[in-house]
Amino acid sequence: MEAQTRDNSFAGLETTHDEKQLHRKLKGRHLSMIAIGGSIGTGLFFASGSAVSQAGPGGALLAYIIMGILVYFMMTSLGEMATLIPSSGSFEDYANRFVDPAAGFAFGWSYWFGWAITLAAELIAGAFIVKFWFPDTSTTLWAAFFFIILLSLNLFSVKLYGETEYWLSGIKVATVIIFIITGILMITGLLNGHSVGFQNWTFDGQEAGKAPFVGGFFTMLSVFLVAGFSFLGTEIVGLAAGESEEPQKNIPKAINTVFWRILIFYVATIAIIGFIVPFTDPRLLDGEIENIAASPFTLVFQNAGFTAAASLMNAVILTAVLSAGNSSLYTASRMLYAMGKSRSAPRIFTKVDKRGIPIYAVVATASVAGLSFLSSLIGDGKIYSIFYSASGISGFITWFGIALCHYRFRKAYIVQGRNLDDLKYKSKFYPFGPLFAMVLSIIVIFGANLWVFQGDTFSWFDLVTNYCLVPIIILLYLGFKLKNKTKIVPLNECNFEYDYTK
Repeated sequence: MEAQTRDNSFAGLETTHDEKQLHRKLKGRHLSMIAIGGSIGTGLFFASGSAVSQAGPGGALLAYIIMGILVYFMMTSLGEMATLIPSSGSFEDYANRFVDPAAGFAFGWSYWFGWAITLAAELIAGAFIVKFWFPDTSTTLWAAFFFIILLSLNLFSVKLYGETEYWLSGIKVATVIIFIITGILMITGLLNGHSVGFQNWTFDGQEAGKAPFVGGFFTMLSVFLVAGFSFLGTEIVGLAAGESEEPQKNIPKAINTVFWRILIFYVATIAIIGFIVPFTDPRLLDGEIENIAASPFTLVFQNAGFTAAASLMNAVILTAVLSAGNSSLYTASRMLYAMGKSRSAPRIFTKVDKRGIPIYAVVATASVAGLSFLSSLIGDGKIYSIFYSASGISGFITWFGIALCHYRFRKAYIVQGRNLDDLKYKSKFYPFGPLFAMVLSIIVIFGANLWVFQGDTFSWFDLVTNYCLVPIIILLYLGFKLKNKTKIVPLNECNFEYDYTK
């Protein structure tokens, strides 16, 4: 009886059949581009430069490869669960089923908050980018303009969202491909008749260090956070499973193709930047969102002789930012909708209109993103940095949660006497994969911002903005657990049931 009550209250709670549901309108190509669109953005176009500057070309490349391995294990773990249980709540629902409803509550709110503030950060970023052409205009007004556009797209229909994201992501993918081709031609000397060779991989920067590896262990940790932020968004495919036309067919395909495309894009991009731009180039450290000329993409295109590189990249990065903002609003609203269904959030967020849009969840998420309008009061760069850091930590907390859910998912599957051969998608390297993802995520969460304690002067502001989410997540978990008296779900009581007719 206790197990039955737990299942009804928290694990996989669904609305009745006479209530409006999310519409399964997303095709396989939409799922692939949604995941790509959520992960190719300012992290690749800007932060990749600072990664090369801090750790050198070899250190940055190694950090991105290791982070890519973590993402691979996390995505295959998510794929195994999402193919069997394509729930709109994804990892929040899986935590309710296989870990502890209190964990689902904490992970869900952390993920929702992370993407809500990511939307706010992207609105600010979009305003910065437009000021490249219109320097005397107001950041707040541009942020409000983009806010209206993205809100409208997400309120119309999920199919419109999918199509918009498909084409916006297509522009980013095409730009990265052109960048890679241009870089290879420059490295080999086929473009301008001069090969850069390996000179920047053996460059001695004197006091700055010697390539290819610069800095010590803590430098590598900080680059892990940069790399991780760049990969954030790949897990969106798990949430989109709830609106996929054929989840058991499309989810495995999307996860397999998306991961390898993104890894190749990132590894090739970092390698090319390391070949063409010396890690001591001061412009790499100036690669902030308001300084388009310092984007490593702009630097490489300028070195190739493209005089209009800055203006062209500005337009491309604007589409990238709008795409990331579009994905942020979609993702956060679907998590809020799912938490409403599992009673981790008010039930009003489960209301769906005739077009299949969880309208109250969308509006509530967009309202939080309205924090971006405070940028003119706090300082444009400062609030963007705060949102950037908090979003990155939230992402690693989510990845830890996905790996933990899968670890217990597989153990419960076996304990209940189920046949692994019945799984339509099976993660490789279990249990090493999820364990590796959990350990590395914890290392990055606590270690990537140790610079806060290493400066000449200590800043409480930096400490709070870089670590505040950790105690908040713990308090959410303990508070929900004490109030509802939840327990870790026994493996033989984990709920694998799912209604595929919805």
